Amino acid sequence: MNNAFSFSISSLRLDEHYNPSESTRITTNFANLARGEKRQQNLRNALTMINNRFNSLVTWDNPNSDRYTVELEIVSVGMKINASSQGSFPVIEILKTTVVDSETGQRIEGIVGNNFSSYVRDYDFSVVLPEFNQGKAEFSIPENYGVLHGNIFKAFVNSETYSQHFSKQPVICLSVSSKNVYKRTGHIHPVLGIEYQQDKPSLTDDYFGKMGLKVRYFMPANSVAPLAFYFHGDLLSDYSNFELISTISTMETFQKIYRPEIYNANSPAGLCYRPALNHQDHSLTVIEYDREERTRLATEQGKFTEEHFIKPNQTQLEQWSAQQAFS
Repeated sequence: MNNAFSFSISSLRLDEHYNPSESTRITTNFANLARGEKRQQNLRNALTMINNRFNSLVTWDNPNSDRYTVELEIVSVGMKINASSQGSFPVIEILKTTVVDSETGQRIEGIVGNNFSSYVRDYDFSVVLPEFNQGKAEFSIPENYGVLHGNIFKAFVNSETYSQHFSKQPVICLSVSSKNVYKRTGHIHPVLGIEYQQDKPSLTDDYFGKMGLKVRYFMPANSVAPLAFYFHGDLLSDYSNFELISTISTMETFQKIYRPEIYNANSPAGLCYRPALNHQDHSLTVIEYDREERTRLATEQGKFTEEHFIKPNQTQLEQWSAQQAFS
């Protein structure tokens, strides 16, 4: 059964000429930017923001704050259920960063992960959870919630396919939860910045825990809110300064666009911080984004996953996922 499941990888450069592939979730950060009449301007502006933020954090031997450029590569992961099937289902999409030094011409490998896009996560959050809680007085989580998704991710990261392409474990960087409270710890990392701890685990923390990832929260220098870093291993020692800064610059830019109330607020988070999506004292970027459309499309994508991946392969997926606990 384990041998029947396999992964494949394809990649595409994310630049101002990027057009989403047919298998890309249209709600994912970079695909959403590449839509509409201002698609190219959106992409160009976002990439400029990423480069400026990177250079602002690399202050050594960079007097004009323009020495480095961050290149982004979209990594798409397909999962084939068995050898006889015609195609694979697009289970995961992540970003890989590369830093280019304009002074030396050196290309410095960054982090793989960063953004995390998953049709199966859409299915879990936009189909499974609402259906399970429909008509109930109190919100609850179904048994084995997120286990299949977590096993798919762990199987991919532990696969030969992954090791052939990437030398380090992925780091995923997301927004903090607007339902939790975060407090400063007193720990300050030279790159990641001020560390925060939350009062309780979020639903996303539990979900990513099933993917084998733990979380720490840091607010980098000149940021206004902490970011959530999901990782396996040791976040502080496994990655170089440039690797960490490439993730900060990329994902903080996306969050400023999609969560301006939190990440483009006009005052920074204090000692005790509760993010709020109704916070009015914030600034907007020049990049257009329709958050309501994104929520609606997430449900459509979840139902697409149910119809084309979960239901047709349910028995095989359940058997395979159960075996992963013993492999």
